[in-house]
Amino acid sequence: MTTMPDTLSVEDTIRGLLAEVTRLRTDPGTLAVTDDLFAAGLSSLATVDLMLAVEDRFGIEFTSTWLNRRTFASIAALSTAVRRMQEDAP
Repeated sequence: MTTMPDTLSVEDTIRGLLAEVTRLRTDPGTLAVTDDLFAAGLSSLATVDLMLAVEDRFGIEFTSTWLNRRTFASIAALSTAVRRMQEDAP
């Protein structure tokens, strides 16, 4: 498992993944951490691509608990989910 040292690193990593694997209408670098990713153009297919990239980068696995629109609603929401999954990992 890859552990990120702080919230900023998790958010920055997610922002980078958004730029790599999604085709948002808005540049991920300009999004506030609380901006709605779906309003910025995140599609259901791009959400799956993002989930797989996050799992790979952070060494985590999304369980059914985390597979919902709220988890992927914003960079902040996804960062919180990543940190919680890292804390709960064996």
